[in-house]
Amino acid sequence: MAACLTQAVSFAQQKPNIVIILSDDHAYQAVSAYGGKLAQTPNIDRIARQGVLFKRAYVTNSLCGPSRAAILTGKYSHINGFKDNQHPRFEGNQDSFAKQLQASGYQTAWVGKWHLGTKPQGFDFWRILPGQGQYYNPDFLMMDSSKKRFEGYAANVIEDMAEEWLSNRDSSKPFCLVIGHKSTHRTWEPDTTDLGRYDNVQFPLPDNFYDTYENRKAAAAQDMTISKTMLLDYDLKMPFADGKPRQNTGRMNEAQRARFNGYYDSIAADFQSRHLTGRALTEWKYQRYMRDYLSTAAALDRNIGRTLDYLDQHGLSQNTIVIYLSDQGFYMGEHGWFDKRFMYEESFRTPMVMRYPGVIKPGAQSTDMVMNLDIAPTLLDAAGVAIPAAMQGQSILPLFKNGKGRDAMYYHYYENGTHSVSPHFGIRTQRYKLIRFYERTDAWELYDLKKDPQEMNNLYGKKGYEKITAELKAGLEKLINQYEDDEAKKML
Repeated sequence: MAACLTQAVSFAQQKPNIVIILSDDHAYQAVSAYGGKLAQTPNIDRIARQGVLFKRAYVTNSLCGPSRAAILTGKYSHINGFKDNQHPRFEGNQDSFAKQLQASGYQTAWVGKWHLGTKPQGFDFWRILPGQGQYYNPDFLMMDSSKKRFEGYAANVIEDMAEEWLSNRDSSKPFCLVIGHKSTHRTWEPDTTDLGRYDNVQFPLPDNFYDTYENRKAAAAQDMTISKTMLLDYDLKMPFADGKPRQNTGRMNEAQRARFNGYYDSIAADFQSRHLTGRALTEWKYQRYMRDYLSTAAALDRNIGRTLDYLDQHGLSQNTIVIYLSDQGFYMGEHGWFDKRFMYEESFRTPMVMRYPGVIKPGAQSTDMVMNLDIAPTLLDAAGVAIPAAMQGQSILPLFKNGKGRDAMYYHYYENGTHSVSPHFGIRTQRYKLIRFYERTDAWELYDLKKDPQEMNNLYGKKGYEKITAELKAGLEKLINQYEDDEAKKML
């Protein structure tokens, strides 16, 4: 990172407090700090203005549970044991940044979405959504093993809990708080306050919305298209053919349900009068998807603002690290898709911003390649805690003192079934990406990201790319060995 990012800092200062805000499936394309035009995210942007915007932040495995496990442990999925959401049981006895911070005198807490199948360990306080949780009047698993329902919209309820914990903590100790939001996970149910927020906006189709997946076998085999996979009833709140109530409306109170159904009933009546088919239907679905998704994201951003305001109002801002990131990226219609999983940029990459007064100069922008794997060692580094040798990530903090970042990143996605996405692993360098698909699809893909940022032209096996392919395969093998991924070794 450029030298201008550095500010003098005394690391003998009081240990910093830590707040990590973790969202679900929030696309960097939907964050205005990245130049996205889809929606404004003033509070995420606020963190970026006061700290650093990471333009190359990535995940190890683009899936909800595995991403959280990597953040907690600083280890890849094959090492921490949480590879996919089909076998959701995190081994809580292993080490984590929370346990290390707790042992060094930090108060630790996690509220909101957890999605790891077992009870949190290393946290003095936790209150978590069971599984994916619900948007309206969500149930929470309590520390005494009971389950309790809280009235309200999930993003608001989670923020209320976070502030309550902050207000009741032992103020003589540093703290680490993780706020896990459900937003913006499928089925994108906005707060009633935000219904209709984008109804007057016509969103432009991505350039590759009608991708034909030529020479990309895995992309052609997937089942995550807006045209075929996105459901009118389940996803877009149109009436179910069998007369079932809309998703989750049974949980709503009378006022919530009336407002929610009133809004979507009028849309359904208009939709049914149109008798849409073909591309007209697909594009109608895309517009509804964008409006629901971005309206759901509005409550996320608003509650991030509440967190920042709380820190300001209680004199905590100057000695608190704040990190916002999503558990992975998401498709906003690129390639005709929603969802995640692939090593393609839209889902491999995640939005990530961080402020650390006295260490990160406000308004900084980083093009270093960082990963969610790096969160754990970064927090320990900031707290003056020795980073365990078993952690495979690396602290981000040296980048703010002219440290050298990665030359390449490694990725491995394991789940074989959901959305028909083939397991795969690969390497990304500054310019190129090489992906090895296996099991469901047996194929290689190579992309020149400088010439083809949308990853439409698979160069693998094409004349003139033999040398770079060999170099990338050698680099991939080196990373596989470095991260001890024995399963991947067999597939090279």
